[in-house]
Amino acid sequence: MRIGIFSDSYPPYINGVSTSILMLKEALEKKGHEVFIVTVNPNKMKYEFEDNKKIIRIPGIPIGIYDYRLTGIYPLRVINTIRKWKLDVIHSQTEFGIGTFSRVIASQLRIPIVHTYHTYYEDYMYYITKGHFDKASRRFVRELANFYCDKSIDELIVPTKKIYDVYKNKYKFKREINIIPTGLDISRFYKENFDIKDVNKLKEKYKINKDDLTLLFVGRIGKEKNIDLLINNMIDDKRLKLIIIGDGPDINFYKDLVKEKKLENNVIFVGKVPYNEIPIYYQLGNIFVTASKSETQGLTVIEALASSLPVIAINDESFRNVINTENGFIFETDEEYKDILKKILNDRKILDNLSENARISSNKYSSDTFASNVLKVYEKAIEKRKNKTIINKIKESFDD
Repeated sequence: MRIGIFSDSYPPYINGVSTSILMLKEALEKKGHEVFIVTVNPNKMKYEFEDNKKIIRIPGIPIGIYDYRLTGIYPLRVINTIRKWKLDVIHSQTEFGIGTFSRVIASQLRIPIVHTYHTYYEDYMYYITKGHFDKASRRFVRELANFYCDKSIDELIVPTKKIYDVYKNKYKFKREINIIPTGLDISRFYKENFDIKDVNKLKEKYKINKDDLTLLFVGRIGKEKNIDLLINNMIDDKRLKLIIIGDGPDINFYKDLVKEKKLENNVIFVGKVPYNEIPIYYQLGNIFVTASKSETQGLTVIEALASSLPVIAINDESFRNVINTENGFIFETDEEYKDILKKILNDRKILDNLSENARISSNKYSSDTFASNVLKVYEKAIEKRKNKTIINKIKESFDD
């Protein structure tokens, strides 16, 4: 099968969507399929063709949300290159910019189109509106989501039941929705892949001692991630460390909060880490923590589990189907979170069984399983488009 993936986010961007697309591309290629990419040029205002014209990078303008850029001009040479790919199916990974372009191409070239909804935009609108017209902007986003995910595609994929329920119950979505958790190349995170000497050097760099209980957070440093909960609830114990890996628009806000709380020796900001180096950084932690309620799935949680890290997660549907008493803890309140930390500080053996089960529980999120499930949706879309074509031809014959 010849598959075109259209996305505003792709390496060198570092985020969950970018990671999932790269993983899907590699997993599909391992199964013998050809994958072509249309994405944004992150640094240059020009069109670039890579990998023997199997990757097209389109220039775009910054939109004020992290590093994302919005594209809007697609010259004939880009369209002609895509035409030469002779795609069997298009997989759109974004609603706007290149996502819109994917729908235009699918319509013009009569190619079946599948869409994956990654981002719950209502949680991100304040980066653009700055709190103004909140209700109107959320309603606008809902209407756009309905249009992009219902009217212009053949099949829709969402990563969790949380987003499925949003579409069915809140957006009153009528069509079929495929729930497919995003997979990962989980073997990249297995702890046996790393030389203990390299891990110890990294721990020494960030002043992590043998007796420390190290909490790890990996992700964008934005207010929607609720990192202030993790900082505000640090227990007064010099053995407790919080390692924050990532960058984002609110990093200075959190650094100031740490200074205000006089936690400079306990909270460590690592900053942005290159994608290929991320796995070893999980080895810095004893346990992964997250208080974010803005996730559609939370790929970093799966990465942590594959790294044999138990997880402490806030009670959110994105995590409830992943975290249980076998591989971590779910908390509701600040007090519950602190009680869990105290319990582990007093008895480190609690983590032993949880760590083993964490690794086991990550297996169902393998990239191979994910790619197999996505291929089934591609086949459904292709079959649906064939049936539409047949019906249209029959209608045309009656009109004649």
